[in-house]
Amino acid sequence: MVTTSTSAPIDIAEVASHLRFAVARTARRLRQEGIAAEGRSELSPTLSAALATIAIHGPLTPSEIADRERIKRPTATRIVASLERLGLVDRTPDPSDGRACLVATTREGAALVKRLRTRRTAYLARRLRGLEPDELETLGRAAAILERMLDEEPRR
Repeated sequence: MVTTSTSAPIDIAEVASHLRFAVARTARRLRQEGIAAEGRSELSPTLSAALATIAIHGPLTPSEIADRERIKRPTATRIVASLERLGLVDRTPDPSDGRACLVATTREGAALVKRLRTRRTAYLARRLRGLEPDELETLGRAAAILERMLDEEPRR
């Protein structure tokens, strides 16, 4: 329990549980909105997340993808193969290491990431329109706090 100067004690475990549930539901709805609207049933949430990571941070080696997605290297290799089969990424030899390859989005992959991001943002914006200004301010502060928490999180 944590106490504040202006209110009753705060149960951190209860806040964490409520926040986890709300964030997970929101993330699930956003994933569903983007993929369902796109009509790409073959693009799982895992593939979609990896594609976005490659689009934002790429080109990346499969090991770098594994690190960023917090998955094992063989899983990253399978994901890259699936994305490559779908025409969303290309592999090229790594000029600094002949044994490795670099993975980058294709033009189609980059366009898909952009469309998914736009649809998800539009969905969330529609949901936010019904809120009061003070609620929007609170969510803006919460988003900044969540980003800071994640940025400060140590890598495993």
